[in-house]
Amino acid sequence: MDGIIVVNKKKGMTSFDVVKKIGNIFGTRKVGHTGTLDPLAEGVLLVCVGKACKIVELLTAYDKEYIAGVKLGIETDTYDIEGQVLKQSEVPKNLDLEKVLKSFQKTYLQEVPIYSAVKVNGKKLYEYARNNLEVKLPKKEVTIKDIQLLSQKDDTFTFQAHVTKGCYIRSLIHDIGEKLGTGACMTSLTRTRQGKVSIDEAYTLEDIEKGNYHIYSIEEVLDYPQIIVDKELEFKISNGVKIPNNWNIIDKVLFLNEKKKLLGIYEVDNQMLKTWKNFS
Repeated sequence: MDGIIVVNKKKGMTSFDVVKKIGNIFGTRKVGHTGTLDPLAEGVLLVCVGKACKIVELLTAYDKEYIAGVKLGIETDTYDIEGQVLKQSEVPKNLDLEKVLKSFQKTYLQEVPIYSAVKVNGKKLYEYARNNLEVKLPKKEVTIKDIQLLSQKDDTFTFQAHVTKGCYIRSLIHDIGEKLGTGACMTSLTRTRQGKVSIDEAYTLEDIEKGNYHIYSIEEVLDYPQIIVDKELEFKISNGVKIPNNWNIIDKVLFLNEKKKLLGIYEVDNQMLKTWKNFS
């Protein structure tokens, strides 16, 4: 069993819970997810099985889209509604939410939330939080490529965002709350897209247990050029030989044989192409 399953994760489960369940269903330990979703969150979780685990880092790096629910006037330690309330504020009725949201359509240094698995000095940030230890929170450059207000009612609203790798929607909401001057926390989160794959293509764990699912091939989910090669090149690629970049590849390329079987993923190395992952 080699490929990618698009899981529609339910609230209340961790990403590891999903990986463990998929491993049990297919009877393998070669399983990995490609981007953590908190228990509060739901939606698209790409799970790699077998040889597809080789491309986890590529899928993790893809842009993601989310729909998030927000409550204004409340700040919590986890930046979401399930955390301990730290501060409550009055929410004015004349807030220009759309203007403030659009101001975040940019690249900026986002502070990683204390309740996250990012490591500082070998220790996960949430371990510092749980033990009441002080730590300087790291910042990561993220890009909000698009952000749209979807609905607004009293002190709540929902928005849709298209973001790059490493963006924490909880932190984005916290930052929005700070700019509004009201504070804010996340009430819901749904990942609707990761790379080429949308939530419309996702299956629940119940579906998968019943055999109602589709295994996507590596070629279907990666957004790189695909080239079918002859027998001579197939032999070289299968043996990891460097080859000339005759196709003007700028990053990575998938090579397939005449039967459209994936042989390997190559990457640019000066004027040549070298093996990134071999699948033959």
